[in-house]
Amino acid sequence: MDNNGRPALAGFHHVALICSDYARSRDFYVERLGLRIIAEHYRADRESWKLDLALPDGAQLELFSFPGAPPRPSYPEAQGLRHLAFAVGDLARWVAYLESLDVGLEPVRIDEYTGRRFCFFQDPDGLPLELYEVPGMR
Repeated sequence: MDNNGRPALAGFHHVALICSDYARSRDFYVERLGLRIIAEHYRADRESWKLDLALPDGAQLELFSFPGAPPRPSYPEAQGLRHLAFAVGDLARWVAYLESLDVGLEPVRIDEYTGRRFCFFQDPDGLPLELYEVPGMR
């Protein structure tokens, strides 16, 4: 909790980007910038690649491809910034807190690869934000 009694954000967990050319972007982030591959999955039902990359500080970059994604950030599945994800230790506490402020939240979901819980909401400008539960964080 912070000095005002609000839950405190713990930091960034990951930043997700949607690219227009998966192979070109994969080469850039892996070969040119030297980010380590954590996992790479082709999601046939979405005709989409998901590449998880490690940053040296422990944060991650998720790289996605979606066929036909619009070329401007207007929804979480657009090219460019997909969403910002904040790591939290207790997702239920955050959901309750944001609901108490009348902030609209999407339903809590489970990450199909990690089994962890998360949910999305938007900032005042419509930027998609995510709360990602990381047990043991404050």
